[in-house]
Amino acid sequence: MTHSFLFVLLQAAAPSGAGSLQLILLGGMILVFWLFMIRPQAKKAKIAKKFQEDMQKGDKIVTIAGIHGSVNKINDDGTLMIETSPGSYLKIEKSAISMEWTQNLNKATAAAADKK
Repeated sequence: MTHSFLFVLLQAAAPSGAGSLQLILLGGMILVFWLFMIRPQAKKAKIAKKFQEDMQKGDKIVTIAGIHGSVNKINDDGTLMIETSPGSYLKIEKSAISMEWTQNLNKATAAAADKK
């Protein structure tokens, strides 16, 4: 759909006398859109995927719902068993883990351990 929209825009810009200027401006807008919207989202998605793949048993995590726990088992189907309290387990999707909250939790835990 995006390609057909771009094709229509290019055809509309071509008949006018300043067609080349319009094409340059359109190309510039597409470049700016890619630089500020698409590229950062792709980088963030790549980092989040690496974070999910690097998870190991015993890691402390926070879900997007705010549930705190530690990884007990990593299943092959993209799910985790987390222990929320001793003897209490939840099965969640890996994608339900908040990367930002988990990193903040681990930073706070590390800072508290350093103070002791």
